[in-house]
Amino acid sequence: MAQLVFNQKIAEMFKLLKDKILTLYKQIYTQSRYIILFVKRIKLQRSLVLHDKILTRYIYKELFLYFIVSFLFFFMIFFVNQIILIAQRLLSASVPLWSVVKLLFFYFPGIIAQSAPYATLVGFLMCIGRMMSDNEILIIRASGYGFKLILKPVLILGMIISVIYFFTNDYLLPLGSLKANRLMLELASAKPTIEIEANSVKKLGSEAVVIGDVIDNLVSDVVIFEESNDGTQKIISAGSSNLVSSKEEGVVMQFDMNDAIILSVDTQKRNNFDVINADKLLLNIFDSVITGNTNQNPNEMTSYDVKNQIKFLKTTDTPSQLINIWSMEYYKKFALPFASFFFAFFAFSIAIIFGKNNGQTIGLLIGLVVCVLNWSLQISGQLLVYRIGLNGFMTIWFPNFIIGILGVLFYIRLIKK
Repeated sequence: MAQLVFNQKIAEMFKLLKDKILTLYKQIYTQSRYIILFVKRIKLQRSLVLHDKILTRYIYKELFLYFIVSFLFFFMIFFVNQIILIAQRLLSASVPLWSVVKLLFFYFPGIIAQSAPYATLVGFLMCIGRMMSDNEILIIRASGYGFKLILKPVLILGMIISVIYFFTNDYLLPLGSLKANRLMLELASAKPTIEIEANSVKKLGSEAVVIGDVIDNLVSDVVIFEESNDGTQKIISAGSSNLVSSKEEGVVMQFDMNDAIILSVDTQKRNNFDVINADKLLLNIFDSVITGNTNQNPNEMTSYDVKNQIKFLKTTDTPSQLINIWSMEYYKKFALPFASFFFAFFAFSIAIIFGKNNGQTIGLLIGLVVCVLNWSLQISGQLLVYRIGLNGFMTIWFPNFIIGILGVLFYIRLIKK
């Protein structure tokens, strides 16, 4: 009897131990499954992060590639349209080739400043439009990514371009303009005929010069029209003139005129005029006439210098319209570079909405149209500031505000769609 009771107790102990072992095993198994799932989740997240980096790097590469191609396109257009014509005129006047090369180099920052924002717009439109037509954006969206994955590189690259462009516009452009003007003065002083073209009308400052034949330094049939600030109009004519260099400070060249006639007319009283005949007349051409700068030029100043100049003008009896013009030049040093950022944001929504078919071609066409309209607004706005005194800040930033508002509206439409 005692043996039977002992056996039952042993059996109960083994059963209780077995239950505890099974319970512990289940707990360990459950916890291990959680651990395995957690590890797999971590690996999946790392994989997604890796995929994000790969996609982001790919988008950066494509945007930058299209930007470079568009930049070279606009650079060549502005380069041929402006610089090559100047180089051709200088080379035809037998100016040394090295001087022409240096002059072209000094003009490069100005060409870069004109090309960068439009290259951003057209390049980004073509890039995103191509991705849309090739269903790359559709694949990215189907993989669970939102538009933010594409928008982030667009905005960051647009801001980087704007910052680089601001440095070029605020530092390299004034430096290049100063050196280019200095070199042009040296060339014009050494060889005065580079500023004179045969059988043409030349604008020299406030004077219009009608030029006949030019043989070496001898100019025939010169007629000069000049209007003074006091309302007096002058007409100076000469049968022949010798164009010579000058060693006087501030004077680039001189017209040594023979048999000159000067007619001076009072515009208020047309019957009141003077006629002067001279066997010899020496007409000085000042350096400000060649460079086009009678005073300080904002293109040759940094934004800091322009701001200080505005502060100085406000302490004097300077007309408000002139202060407004200087304010426009100050804001232009910021508005033009950061147009690249506004163009980048605008291009993102436009390319996705309209780039389903032939996105690259559609992007190119839309980009060129917007470039022309934006350029027209910039030029007409600046003319209105000079002529009727429109607010400099609003005028120069108005095109950027329009592009930004359109970009927001199209982005909202894209999100709703």
